[in-house]
Amino acid sequence: MLSPDELERYARHIVLRDVGGPGQAALKRASVLVIGAGGLGAPALMYLAAAGVGTLGVVDDDVVSLSNLQRQVIHTTPDIGRHKVESAAERISALNPHVRFVGHATWLNADNALGLIGDYDLVLDGSDNFSTRYLVSDACFFAKRPLITAALGTFDGSLTTIRAHEKNDAGEFNPTYRCLFPEAPPPGTVPACAEAGVMGALAGVLGSMMALEAIREIVGFGDGLVGRLLMIDARAMRFETLRYARDPANPLNGDGPVITDLSAHRT
Repeated sequence: MLSPDELERYARHIVLRDVGGPGQAALKRASVLVIGAGGLGAPALMYLAAAGVGTLGVVDDDVVSLSNLQRQVIHTTPDIGRHKVESAAERISALNPHVRFVGHATWLNADNALGLIGDYDLVLDGSDNFSTRYLVSDACFFAKRPLITAALGTFDGSLTTIRAHEKNDAGEFNPTYRCLFPEAPPPGTVPACAEAGVMGALAGVLGSMMALEAIREIVGFGDGLVGRLLMIDARAMRFETLRYARDPANPLNGDGPVITDLSAHRT
């Protein structure tokens, strides 16, 4: 399945015992949807493309602005004013012509989420607002797709993997995003990065870790982040992991689920 050019391109993966030829072939067959081509999505896209993921999709209706370039490394100065999916497509094509890129220059909403997410094997959410995070996590549950979701603060970040549509070895459903964060914080309590600022290099670290977790999910090596929240404190250069479990009272896959579709996300 791998051409001579691909064998040379991915040689450092192929010699890894936990990846090898079968793992690289799995990456080539995989399709990944990234929500947002911003601070987290940009480095994630670059490393997934470099790794040889066969199909990369991006949902983003925004255009490149000058203030993006401090952290959104997939875009460049000449891209200012262009749609992010257009500049991302050019950069990925230049990096790896073996990758198929699909740009969705639209706002993710309750009407299109299931259709978009259902077309891919795995979803990475790098969005910057809670409403989109809850929408994506609920849609992944109904579409039966694994989700890698991350959040970026000023000098901190977090990362976890959600497979709430599947059961663990004990026969119980895995935790949902709503088990970890039952409710969004009140409006105004979490300032946007335009107000509070964000460390650009930290976005690169966290976005790269999203790509690493995606590659691990596709290839199947090591232990993933299902039921574990990885937290980064860039001021102290400290990494910690918090375990969390399914909440029987959660409204999605709890003992008495009340969320049965995405209608609650329609405004």
